[in-house]
Amino acid sequence: MTQFDLTGRTALVTGAGQNVGRGIAHALAAQGATVLVNDVRPDRAITVVDEIGASGGLARSAVFDVTDLDSVMTVLDQVGPVDILVNNAGNGGSGPMTPQPFVAMPPSAWEGPIRVNLYGVLHCCHAVVPGMCDRGWGRVITISSGAGTAGVAIGVSAYSAGKGAGIAFTRTLALEVARQGVTANSLAIGLMAVPDPTVTERLARSIPVGRIGTPEDVAAACVWLASESSNWVTGQTIGINGGSVTS
Repeated sequence: MTQFDLTGRTALVTGAGQNVGRGIAHALAAQGATVLVNDVRPDRAITVVDEIGASGGLARSAVFDVTDLDSVMTVLDQVGPVDILVNNAGNGGSGPMTPQPFVAMPPSAWEGPIRVNLYGVLHCCHAVVPGMCDRGWGRVITISSGAGTAGVAIGVSAYSAGKGAGIAFTRTLALEVARQGVTANSLAIGLMAVPDPTVTERLARSIPVGRIGTPEDVAAACVWLASESSNWVTGQTIGINGGSVTS
């Protein structure tokens, strides 16, 4: 057995059809977990399931929209018990995050970031945490952002509000379920690669370690938090940001 062995555990990773979520799904599967790959798009979820299978891992698709509680409950009731929940779905709502100063933002623009980054977390925890408590073991990992711990940029106020609320909820959940053998922590991730390599290069110069974050950086922290090695770590918000100050 390796230090981070997850054999016999079932992990749900939301928003796992691409980017950071995809990296987390691969990393958990590599440690022996059976991974439920969630995405709103079946094609993306199935692609990652196939990739994990080709690498010798175990994975199944779990297609639902995290903002739809009925869908979350229905699908997760069908797939069975979840031991590890990674709340990764986000990215500013139903589409790419578009920076916009709050004073110019219509109330309709708040809904997407809040529903995905807060209600998505609430919905998935509501579906799986009671079972974790009943079984006496569980891991909740909420992928947040430096934007949720500090004012890091102009124009992302609703996104920051959603991410910050997710952190606050996860901290309080940790207190409520600690005696049932369930831990709950957040990862506040820093700058990640963007489609424009010129922009990525410019952003990298602002990071102390001199490079942008990768899905693998975040996934490594998830593997640790999902394992037995993190038994005494709960209620924490851990910065994964190459040395950037986010709080």
